[in-house]
Amino acid sequence: MSKKSIRFFNDREVRAVWDNENNKWWFSATDIVGAINDEEDYKKCRNYWKYLKGKMAKDGVELVSVTNHFKFQAPDGKQRAADALDARCVQTIAKHYPNNRASAFLDWFTYTDTTIDGQSQKKAYTLFESGLMETLKPGTVKALQQIHAYLFGGLYDFAGKIRTKTISKGNTLFCLAEHLHNYLQIVEKMPESTFDEIIDKYVEMNAAHPFMEGNGRSTRIWLDLILKKRLSLCVDWSKIGKKEYLNAMIESQTDSTHIKQLFKKALTDKINDRETFMKGIDYSYYYEQED
Repeated sequence: MSKKSIRFFNDREVRAVWDNENNKWWFSATDIVGAINDEEDYKKCRNYWKYLKGKMAKDGVELVSVTNHFKFQAPDGKQRAADALDARCVQTIAKHYPNNRASAFLDWFTYTDTTIDGQSQKKAYTLFESGLMETLKPGTVKALQQIHAYLFGGLYDFAGKIRTKTISKGNTLFCLAEHLHNYLQIVEKMPESTFDEIIDKYVEMNAAHPFMEGNGRSTRIWLDLILKKRLSLCVDWSKIGKKEYLNAMIESQTDSTHIKQLFKKALTDKINDRETFMKGIDYSYYYEQED
């Protein structure tokens, strides 16, 4: 199975498939048009892509790397062959896009993977085959530290280290640094044998926010580890919208009802499915993107 990825530009999905033979990503042409035009109608995006491809050919713009050897999910739910572009071709199209509408997209596309988040996300993809998850003891602080160290090692000098400073985000003040060590011991000892217990433990770990950065991305993987080991389930994060998730997590400081409802609807038994894992990473990082 090819590795699959979902990137997000202005909340629009841009799907990609990994080509093992040529060692590169191929991106859905229809998704790129939808992202640039801010258009959600699949047929309009597909028709515009056909128009754009023909226009560039007439204008003498050579699109040297367009293929239809990869399948993407169509609106009817079936996997269908569709035009895909490699990174070089995406940049060619963006530079020649009508009315300069693609300048912001081009900036995003060429810069995203050089950021700390981009590099960390690449590391996160490799977790599936790394074998690390099988060695971790679910529900422990040490397991969370090891996940954080894996994602952010070489990117942050505090990767895997419990913070010693008090932090906040928006109007939320996380556990005071002077109380954090004791608080984490309490969270670690919380039971995790039922769905409600596991989510309660996740909510408390989120309230602790043990790292200076990268808490959400690490803790969502930590949550899935517990669910897999205890219930043989995991979260299909692609079924949980960004705004709804973030709002529910804020609410969970006083009432965890909403976040539990979201998780319960998104549970799947595909705990060993690579595509489910990859989508989970993509959505997890998407939740952290600034609007």
